[in-house]
Amino acid sequence: MYEVYDQWPKIARDAFESDLTEFELDDIDHIVFVGMGGSGSIGDLFSAILSKTDIHVSVVKGYLLPKTVDSKTLVVVISISGNTVETLTVLESASKINCNVIAFSSGGKIESFCNQSNIQFRRIPAIHSPRASYPAYVYSILRVLISILPITKSEIIKSINELEKVSLLVGSHNLDKSNPSLQLANWISGIPLLYFPAGLQAAAIRFKNSLQENTKIHVIIEDVIEACHNGIVSWETTSNVQPILIQGKDDNTKTKERWKILKEYFDNNNIDYLALNSIEGNILSKLVCLVYVMDFASIYNAIKIGIDPSPVTSIDFIKEHL
Repeated sequence: MYEVYDQWPKIARDAFESDLTEFELDDIDHIVFVGMGGSGSIGDLFSAILSKTDIHVSVVKGYLLPKTVDSKTLVVVISISGNTVETLTVLESASKINCNVIAFSSGGKIESFCNQSNIQFRRIPAIHSPRASYPAYVYSILRVLISILPITKSEIIKSINELEKVSLLVGSHNLDKSNPSLQLANWISGIPLLYFPAGLQAAAIRFKNSLQENTKIHVIIEDVIEACHNGIVSWETTSNVQPILIQGKDDNTKTKERWKILKEYFDNNNIDYLALNSIEGNILSKLVCLVYVMDFASIYNAIKIGIDPSPVTSIDFIKEHL
């Protein structure tokens, strides 16, 4: 797995420079991203990219399409395995109503259904596992949907360049104290509680998923603003929960104020916390680089506690019984 992660920048560049054909569509006011697990976290990222547009965005992680889907809706179906039951169910539902649909997978039942139903489809090979395939799918989808998304080619290339810089720090060739992923992995010893601002929710969800799948530990995530109205009270009792603050370089002024207050609260109550800062740049660069740092940390933490990060036996059990 770590060998694949070492290659993330190259995988991203190859995906964006691939020969996948673009999908052009006009007059869209609603985009629905459909996917579970590693595929679902890709939808979270695209939701963040679209957050400052007038396009309404839904991320479906389950069996049901929103009732608001209509002829001005684009449904983007993502299943890296191509056989995700929930995602296939939503695809079948979308095919029966008057909306636009495109699907991405490595093949499987998703590809077969799209071919039979004359639905736009793009095949993207899986690399090791759905979660490790993240950059291949993110940058392939960026290539295909670039005319629809509020992001430029130069911004996408910039994000790949930033990934290359991060790779020099977090990769397996750099196993000393200067590696931020290794620092994070060594710090985590209990149950991480990930605080995030609205714009970086996609990174927090992804880190939760990666820690759960790779390190096999429980993880909690909370919006930093909402947590100050409820979750903060939980710190009045002792536990093995560890707060991690996922901060953006250009967070909203009110969010920065809240980070300051939260840190003061933790300091006053002798609660050890760790702050992670995004890089500067566009939202894509911020998110993919945070994901890179945190995903590698989940792998290092698994190795540290003697766990193979690759197998997901519990997920296999669930799928076998569906």
